[in-house]
Amino acid sequence: MTDTHNTASALAGEYLSFRLGAEEYGMPILTVQEIRGYTKPTRIAKAPAFMKGVVNLRGVIVPIVDLRIQFNQPADYNEITATIVLNIGQRVTGIVVDSVSDVVALAAEQIKPPPQMTSGVDTAYVTGIATQAQGETTERILILLNIEQLMSSDDIDLLDRATA
Repeated sequence: MTDTHNTASALAGEYLSFRLGAEEYGMPILTVQEIRGYTKPTRIAKAPAFMKGVVNLRGVIVPIVDLRIQFNQPADYNEITATIVLNIGQRVTGIVVDSVSDVVALAAEQIKPPPQMTSGVDTAYVTGIATQAQGETTERILILLNIEQLMSSDDIDLLDRATA
């Protein structure tokens, strides 16, 4: 077996799919605590633009990151804008996305390694590209994110220090 096959096997499982602009992304469902409608967070002074602030979620102060801004995409807040609350390790963080689509079960053969690309997404945070047939002639493409690595980046650590 090749390393690519082993990697795809390790990535097989259920993903929450969501939209950022015209692209559709997926993250492991086990990292998702809940999905909420967007509510404007309380701003933190001198935080980067993609760090929208914090919300009080049943007594827990949760930092909110707008992935659209972090990925250099326009951020339009409307009735389908969603906040996905993540529970990664000991950290609870919310991410703002354009919309949440569905939960997708992906098999190893549907997942390919990420290509070298120059879009707004740092490929260090992309674990793979998944495809799903939709009808006879079209296919759905999901960019699979390593949300744990993304949420532990230096930029996000700034928010932890600001809210500590």
